[in-house]
Amino acid sequence: MVRVLATGTFDILHPGHLLFLSEAKALGDELYVIVARESMIKHKPKPIVPETQRLAMVQALSIVDKAMLGSEKDMFEPLYQIKPDIIVLGKNQFFNEKELEASLRNHSIEAKVVRIQSFQECELCSSAAIIRKILKRNGRG
Repeated sequence: MVRVLATGTFDILHPGHLLFLSEAKALGDELYVIVARESMIKHKPKPIVPETQRLAMVQALSIVDKAMLGSEKDMFEPLYQIKPDIIVLGKNQFFNEKELEASLRNHSIEAKVVRIQSFQECELCSSAAIIRKILKRNGRG
């Protein structure tokens, strides 16, 4: 049984998220998803949607076998419980595959890192694009 792990903020679910998770699921038998804690997001603006609601949305997707919130202290903490065989990165996620693999090894986690190359191209295939359109529609963008 191959266990695949995907991670992300999943602020406003859109077709890009669905493509990413579908491609991730195709790599194994079980798809686990870690939804980022707001306190751990440092590389982009904080999400609009609260983390418990983002988690509920991801859990509701039939393609996802198990979803959980990440740790508020150490991003590697949930991996000890999940024991993934493969960790997938989205095309635009900021991690460097080689550096992540080295960090995993340093934490005694023997998972392969795979970057999903598929990317959904559409007007509203990112949370930021959706937010921009809402602001524009309301005369603020």
